[in-house]
Amino acid sequence: MRHAGLIAGAVLTAFAAVGTITYAVAGDDGATRTPSAESADAGFARDMAVHHQQAVEMSYIVRDRTKNEEVRRLAYDIAQTQANQRGMMLGWLDLWALPKVSSEPPMTWMGMSGMASGKDGALMPGMATNSEMKKLGELSGKQAEVFYLQLMTDHHKGGVHMARGCVAKCTVGVEKRLAQGMVEAQQSEIALMADMLKERGAEPRS
Repeated sequence: MRHAGLIAGAVLTAFAAVGTITYAVAGDDGATRTPSAESADAGFARDMAVHHQQAVEMSYIVRDRTKNEEVRRLAYDIAQTQANQRGMMLGWLDLWALPKVSSEPPMTWMGMSGMASGKDGALMPGMATNSEMKKLGELSGKQAEVFYLQLMTDHHKGGVHMARGCVAKCTVGVEKRLAQGMVEAQQSEIALMADMLKERGAEPRS
């Protein structure tokens, strides 16, 4: 029950930060100021949308690979929260009439374009490689649970790093608030996943 409460709390924190975010962003901090394609606001929205999509994919994979309700509930909550946030970020790019892809490497808006190797699909910090995604889809039961929790812990750590970058560099207030909500919610889930790994005789990879 404690885990369920923590999961629900993390999700509520994220959605509380969002509020009426998609509507509000058009006029937040001045309706006439639109971020440029090279801005931190646009860069974060583009990169985090990609980052979130992989988290959604991992979560749906593990829901098919285990019958454990605790892990399935966590995976569902992460998938729903991050799919919702991804839609908002892509919606902002539409509102700003900015491209959803960039010719610049990921993380350029943070001044860290070379931070992730990009090899085997790991485009940004914390992202799983294509090989790891394939492995997750081949495991089942406890092995799938442990690997998912390890992958998602790494994924959240990378996401927190990126969200903190937006809190520091983004200029659209509503986007900064969403990023801060991501930091708080994902840190809570990192702690929860550490407990879940411990219960399974495992620990985070790093």
